[in-house]
Amino acid sequence: MAISTLQKLASQITKAPPLSISSRLAAIRFSSTAKVSDRIVKLSAIDPDGNKREVVGLSGQTLLKALANQGLIDPESHRLEEIDACSAECEVHIAQEWLEKLPPPSYDEQYVLRRNSRNRVLNKHSRLGCQVVLSPELQGMVVAVPEPKAWDIP
Repeated sequence: MAISTLQKLASQITKAPPLSISSRLAAIRFSSTAKVSDRIVKLSAIDPDGNKREVVGLSGQTLLKALANQGLIDPESHRLEEIDACSAECEVHIAQEWLEKLPPPSYDEQYVLRRNSRNRVLNKHSRLGCQVVLSPELQGMVVAVPEPKAWDIP
């Protein structure tokens, strides 16, 4: 009796291919949002020349990626989307009303911003684009891309 039950279970297990944890999480994530259009987040960006441009990103994507896709930040200037390799070349200034909707900057983000500031004083509107993750709550957010600092220009 026990052997036949084990044989049935073994045959059921071999019929279904095993799923990795990451593929299970991806399936759950994508099944919860039926359409890509549900993930679209539209922002307004002010370029260094003062022109207002519409930027479209996806929920879960970094602000850096959305700005780079629009050509406002050179993707080659920012090597990785990890704070350990950041050199503040993705610094943006976020309008006051939107700062309150973002999580506070981490200690590492504040350190990178201070280290790369000329006067070593943190601008309260400054954030790193690689550390801001887009979400539906940020629909309509206004960001300004500052002029590159002298040491950022090749």
